[in-house]
Amino acid sequence: MRRFPLFLLALLLAGCSSKTQYDVLIKNATIYDGSGSTPFRGSVAINADTIAAVGDIGPAHGNIEINARGMAVSPGFINMLSWATETLIMDGRSLSDIKQGVTLEVFGEGWSMGPLNDTMKQQARERQGDYKYDIEWTTLREYLEYLQNRGISTNVASFIGATTVRIYVLGYEDRPPTKSELEQMRQLVREAMEDGALGVASALIYAPGFYAKTDELIELAKVAAEYDGMYVSHMRSEGNRLLKAVDELITIAREAGIRAEIYHLKAAGQNNWDKLAKVFQKVEAARKEGLHITADMYCYTAGATGLSATMPPWVQEGGFDAWKSRLKDPAIRKKVIKEMRTPTDEWENLLLMSGGADNVLLVGFKTDSLKHLTGKTLAEVAKMRGKSPEETAIDLVIQDDSRVEAVYFIMSEDNVRRKIQTPWVSFCSDAGSLAPEGVFLKFNPHPRAYGNFARLLGRYVRDEKLIALEEAIRRLTSFPAQNLRIQKRGLLKPGYYADVVVFDPDRIQDRATYEKPHQLAVGVEHVFVNGVQVLKNGEHTGATPGRVVYGPGLKR
Repeated sequence: MRRFPLFLLALLLAGCSSKTQYDVLIKNATIYDGSGSTPFRGSVAINADTIAAVGDIGPAHGNIEINARGMAVSPGFINMLSWATETLIMDGRSLSDIKQGVTLEVFGEGWSMGPLNDTMKQQARERQGDYKYDIEWTTLREYLEYLQNRGISTNVASFIGATTVRIYVLGYEDRPPTKSELEQMRQLVREAMEDGALGVASALIYAPGFYAKTDELIELAKVAAEYDGMYVSHMRSEGNRLLKAVDELITIAREAGIRAEIYHLKAAGQNNWDKLAKVFQKVEAARKEGLHITADMYCYTAGATGLSATMPPWVQEGGFDAWKSRLKDPAIRKKVIKEMRTPTDEWENLLLMSGGADNVLLVGFKTDSLKHLTGKTLAEVAKMRGKSPEETAIDLVIQDDSRVEAVYFIMSEDNVRRKIQTPWVSFCSDAGSLAPEGVFLKFNPHPRAYGNFARLLGRYVRDEKLIALEEAIRRLTSFPAQNLRIQKRGLLKPGYYADVVVFDPDRIQDRATYEKPHQLAVGVEHVFVNGVQVLKNGEHTGATPGRVVYGPGLKR
């Protein structure tokens, strides 16, 4: 009688001992592996910082176990254009992005956080607003490693900014570099690529990046191409000269022999909305030619930048102080106002492209005495002051001692949908990663800072069914990872780093609005970064396991 229960106990113990032990086991999941393939049921197992097994992995235990029944499990999302460069210094949790499943922030739209010379450091300290911090780095790599050492929840990577390189060598002058200056600029790109930059990035509607000619950009891109880097650009025009700007990007890609991407693809201004179809045609033709041309986007009809985008670039030559000084000159002020009101193809006038001051929302001031204007339109403030919108914009820049942050309603909803349905387009926030507390409440961001990725998966994928969920996840994960030549990220695959998101596809949704932007998205339940749980049951754990993700040219 005694041998029978002992035999059962032995079988039970044998069954338990045959189960594989993992650090983390996510079971009963619907797995979207990032490839775009049909999802499948199974488990995802993690050991240390690495995915150990995916699919039907047999009997297993986990030190941490998550029952993901009814949930989607995917690789962590890649934010192809993040401005969390300063916000991560202020708050390393990256809360607004982590709550949407973002595990990698990619920086560098024209400006990068290095390399910096002494003059640039001094100017950066002087221009600080609500965000105040010491500049304890010089090179771009030092900056990224500074973030990692401080403790951040997301991974970080960066392009070197073509504008930053230009400022380092030429300052804010409107002229081409000399032969020796161009070689110095090329050397700065080379050093950054060997330090792990992803490539070189430009922002060509803003001074002083606006002053760079095509041949200068080709020469910088050629250096990045030597290291298998990418050229990515906020193009010279997203409006009246959009098609010529696309031609320039394609020319740079062809002449430099480099992969190229269009930052936040758009057709800005109602008169230009129908040009998007021609942009698609140009890009498709270049891709058939064998060029590697891609784009990224955010899922809103408004963009955001400074009031600088309402004024001609010539008045901004020399940097902010020179710009502000010129605006105080009555003759120059009169000329600027005239140009702000005059349609042109010579520069990108977002005041006219938005259709007028009613469609320009003021969202960020540096000076406390002006913060009460946050959330008002330029038209409302102009009426309050009894001045024209153009005069008001100039006055605000002078009074705030900043470019003044603004949201511009310039795009069509139909075009947003068309871009989402385009397979060579990935996604970005073009914003910082924030939290609805503390210093971040001193301004109103564009709602994309809190909602872009959740908005894609909730509104456009689940509700409008523009693309399948597996395709959306591909374009949030493996597609940008491959474009950037990032190793071992972007797929749920054994041996890859364990950046993993568990979310409810029926519940994921953005909550941020233009009126009330400081609202976190919902529906993401768990996030792991390098195998460490950063989000648990929708709440941040306080963990900061984020690392620098280096580009393909890194020399140790």
